[in-house]
Amino acid sequence: MIDFTKIDYLKDGNERQKRAFEVLTKYRIFKVLEFYSPILAGTIPIEIDIEGSDLDIICELDFKFEEDFLDDIAFSKMIPFKADVKVEYPIIDGETSIVINFILEEFPIEIFAQNKPTTQQNAYLHMIAEHKILQEKGEDFKQKIIELKKKGIKTEPAFGMLLNLENSYEDLLKF
Repeated sequence: MIDFTKIDYLKDGNERQKRAFEVLTKYRIFKVLEFYSPILAGTIPIEIDIEGSDLDIICELDFKFEEDFLDDIAFSKMIPFKADVKVEYPIIDGETSIVINFILEEFPIEIFAQNKPTTQQNAYLHMIAEHKILQEKGEDFKQKIIELKKKGIKTEPAFGMLLNLENSYEDLLKF
């Protein structure tokens, strides 16, 4: 099983994963976010990304350190000076969250933080479940997921469609 809590596996992955590793390393993203237990989640780690897929970086954040978190990102120089940065505070799964979006080179980046350990956040749990399913179901299933994504269907609903899940977001957590 791949240790998704570190990004080293990207070095030996497909071309897009290798390129993601280069960009994440060049801008020292995981070094800057180290205190917040960052994990790369989403489609790129499990090789079901499509053109335009972003690098989803989840973090654990005690909101009493919110200002420090934002300062760490702002003053780290990991975000290029001219980057268009969008910061939102949605409530997701009943938790206040911070979502920061920007672009580094060819990659859209999303930094997502909640006051919950990263290995307990749904983005990580979904990715682990999806990875296990992909391992079990094989290449044909993987290609069907990618095709659905190319048609604009989000990842969890794509898995839900192919696995006949009632509520893909909740049901994937049971795998």
